[in-house]
Amino acid sequence: MSHSHHHAHANDHDHAGHAHHHAGHSHAPQNFGVAFAVGASLNAAFVVAELVFGYLAQSLALISDAVHNLSDVIALLLAWAAAWLARQLPTDRHTYGYRRASILAALANAGLLFVAVGGIVVEAVDRLRQPAEVAGATVVLVAALGIVINGATALLFMRGRDSDLNIRGAYLHMAADAGVSLGVVIAALVIMLTGWSSVDPAVSLGVVAVVLVSGWGLARDSVNLALDAVPRHIELGEVRDYLGALDGVAAVHDLHIWAMSTNETALTAHLVRPGGSDDLFLHRVCGELAHRFKIHHATLQIEADASACRLAPADVV
Repeated sequence: MSHSHHHAHANDHDHAGHAHHHAGHSHAPQNFGVAFAVGASLNAAFVVAELVFGYLAQSLALISDAVHNLSDVIALLLAWAAAWLARQLPTDRHTYGYRRASILAALANAGLLFVAVGGIVVEAVDRLRQPAEVAGATVVLVAALGIVINGATALLFMRGRDSDLNIRGAYLHMAADAGVSLGVVIAALVIMLTGWSSVDPAVSLGVVAVVLVSGWGLARDSVNLALDAVPRHIELGEVRDYLGALDGVAAVHDLHIWAMSTNETALTAHLVRPGGSDDLFLHRVCGELAHRFKIHHATLQIEADASACRLAPADVV
């Protein structure tokens, strides 16, 4: 039995509130072009400086920080490339464009955080077994510079970190690094005062714990988006209640909400509406979904009688 499909896509002109929101939302990555360029350049230069000074000063903290900063440069480039890909137009082969690339980048960035952390742990444990001398002043200077560079870059991404997982990945790498650098400064000062050199790897391990905690959330969220889970800022129950309460709607089934990219959400649903439907109803609902739930890509199928629909049972996907 074939169903008539009514597709309705909310576009910018349907709903003033939606148009305004759309401008601030799906084009978010564009606003971060400067942040990516500045962050990647500063961090690349900083990695070189840290490797040179870390080698000269024989400081594990500096060298591990440089390795971590290198993972930052890669993280920024990944997120940047994904943000650019997400803006490419759809093709016949990729009908959503390349929006999903932003989810893959967030996933890769979460993995990168764990790899960087693993490297620091291995080095730190090695260093606890065989403590080495640490040249205080150089270390403190370079690490202080690290706090400034990473802190400033993190601030550039701060406003986007809640609305876009890809930006959050970039933000986390930067914030984690500002933390690593702060740890290096504290360790060096303590060593200068007490001469107790195992503070250096101990602080490295402390920073690792913090990065793991923040990285875990990023990993969980990006895996969920890759699995087409409902994005965290949306409650499926609330959307179902909203759709079920619409005038003339007797039931809602086959409701799916998933992420098209790290900052755009899609929805499909079957609405049982015995009185039939019209375009005005569809456009109003799509506008409301965009406005209230930030779901900008809704496709609704209207049915007069649910008994004919084989997707109606709750256990059928």
